[in-house]
Amino acid sequence: MLEHDADVETSSAAWISFADLMTGLLGAFVLLLVGVMAAQLDMASQLEVEVQKRQIEEQKRLSLENALAIPLASGRITLNNGRIGISGKLLFKLNSDQLEPEGRQLLKSLVLPLRSYLQTRDEMLMVSGFTDDRAVTSRNREFADNWELSAQRALTVTRTLIEEGMPASLLFAAAFGQEQALVPNTSEQARAQNRRVEMAPVPKASNAGPSTQPTPSAQAATAAPQAPGTASRTAP
Repeated sequence: MLEHDADVETSSAAWISFADLMTGLLGAFVLLLVGVMAAQLDMASQLEVEVQKRQIEEQKRLSLENALAIPLASGRITLNNGRIGISGKLLFKLNSDQLEPEGRQLLKSLVLPLRSYLQTRDEMLMVSGFTDDRAVTSRNREFADNWELSAQRALTVTRTLIEEGMPASLLFAAAFGQEQALVPNTSEQARAQNRRVEMAPVPKASNAGPSTQPTPSAQAATAAPQAPGTASRTAP
């Protein structure tokens, strides 16, 4: 009788241990399943955010194209990834920051559609100046280097936009010198492409997170527009 009771107790203990093992395995499986489901939900959420982001960018591109349909159709400006490009020769003579009459007329025609676009989206316009890779000649003592030339050109465009009706609070200027060339400076035609001014709508500082603020990779110089005739120098 005692041996029978001992066998029963041993058998019961074995079943209890087996049940504990199965419970543990089931718990681990449930935790693994919950982890996999959470990862899938997170991936789905990230994908949805990315899709929405791309849709917003596409809507922004189409809105900007519609706002600038006339100058785009005339070929006087280009639009690439949200950046409005204007050839330097249309705006300035070589090594000069004095705006050409044709350039002023073009900028004047851009004020109304750009102002409406920026105010509707609560954004502002970054005006950027670029040069080719040729150093400023020694005969041109007005500018120390390409950084200063590109800065003055960006400021000239910025001031002209303000004079033609663009609110100063919607603008800021940046200089890139010879950095960020569109094409390699291997010919006169290529250099002409790189001598340019670009304008790009960007979120206002109060609405932009760290990843959306414009951060030029080169030694970009930003400056608030000053009254015409006031010198503004940018260190290389």
